[in-house]
Amino acid sequence: MNYQNIIDQQRHFFYTNTTKDIPFRIKQLKHLKDILKKNETLLYQSIYNDFKKSEFETYTTELSIIYHEIDLAITKTKKWAKKKKVSTGLVNLPGISYIIPEPYGTILVIGAWNYPYQLSLCPAIAAIAAGCTVVLKPSEISSHTSATMAALINQNFDPSFFKVIEGGAKETANVLDVKFDKIFFTGSVAVGKIIYQAAAKHLTPVTLELGGKSPAIITEGIDIDMAAKRLVWAKFLNAGQTCIAPDYVMVASTIQDQFLTAIEKYIKKANYNVSNHNYTQIINDKNFNRLYNLIDPDKIYFGGDNNPKERIISPTVLINVAFSDKIMQEEIFGPILPILTFENIEDAIKKIKKLPNPLSCYIFTKNRAIKNKILKEISFGGGAINDAVMHFAEKSLPFGGVGDSGIGNYHGKYGFDTFSHYKSILQKTFWAEPNLKYPPYSSSKLKWLKRLIG
Repeated sequence: MNYQNIIDQQRHFFYTNTTKDIPFRIKQLKHLKDILKKNETLLYQSIYNDFKKSEFETYTTELSIIYHEIDLAITKTKKWAKKKKVSTGLVNLPGISYIIPEPYGTILVIGAWNYPYQLSLCPAIAAIAAGCTVVLKPSEISSHTSATMAALINQNFDPSFFKVIEGGAKETANVLDVKFDKIFFTGSVAVGKIIYQAAAKHLTPVTLELGGKSPAIITEGIDIDMAAKRLVWAKFLNAGQTCIAPDYVMVASTIQDQFLTAIEKYIKKANYNVSNHNYTQIINDKNFNRLYNLIDPDKIYFGGDNNPKERIISPTVLINVAFSDKIMQEEIFGPILPILTFENIEDAIKKIKKLPNPLSCYIFTKNRAIKNKILKEISFGGGAINDAVMHFAEKSLPFGGVGDSGIGNYHGKYGFDTFSHYKSILQKTFWAEPNLKYPPYSSSKLKWLKRLIG
């Protein structure tokens, strides 16, 4: 495939200024939603073929989020795209200052396999709302969903505006040789570094949505039962294949036994199983084997069952885990929950800070001082107090990482901002201007300038 030709077509279309027309953007967003709605059965079947993921979880964790992003963009794009008047300093009076959002241009979106619809289409929706053209490269790992997105989009959109390309590492490397105006990538830290290096050759700005070991911190004095219920759901959703899943738990040693009992209770109550429509397969053999090798049989508190043929690992809880253990050396991205203990919050914070900045952090506490201390001292992308994962559903909050967990953010207005350049304009009249800045310079002019500028 000639990727340069695709980009040239998109850039030519962008230069016609068609995408800068707000009604055009809204029309395309409505068209996309209509296509997805009409093909929901196909979307459900494709993701089931990749994960054995149920319609319920596909709708709640994928399609509902996409529909909400589209509806929000349809409603708000006109407002978001308006120029914004800002204050003008005395030195530039008489005059006015304003900011104009303008689209970056031709965008490359590289999606992830774990939520293949949502993590591919939501950035594309934001780019369309901002007035960009889009080349979408879904993950080849979730091959059935990739093929479905390619078919639906390529058959229903002009490729000079919105085009899906498929392929693996070779195709991704080749498309990265082409200059884009912005690249948006969701995936691993290792691949994110490759994307960043490729973008640097063209001075292309990037947004990187990566991952990391997101901690959950459990302190004394909380509702242990409710905390366990929320953590079990957040951890084992999509069989743990969630970038913002709690990767490990640090629990106060005084309540560890109560907490473990509650965790076991809610795992059993959920009865996680593909046949119960509340669990999924591990995406492929490579990831299954990686996860299997992370489990230390001597540290299993609960679970540990596996079925290599079906690529199923049951919800597994590990205890007596240390930061030096193998499972603490990388993001788990699967249904394995290590439990570590701490004696005091200072020690917990110190150990967490030795790891790269996580994408998320979950703080379970009723102690305001502890909450504020953690929020102040630990750097992370986003998170929740007394809950987990659900901050992702709040479109008023930017979603993104910091440091090793990512660069930039999106969701709602923040997605529009990610694909927009904010052009700064000072506008002046011709009818009057003080002569302070013009020669000849004098001490009296300097005094006036100091008064005006401060």
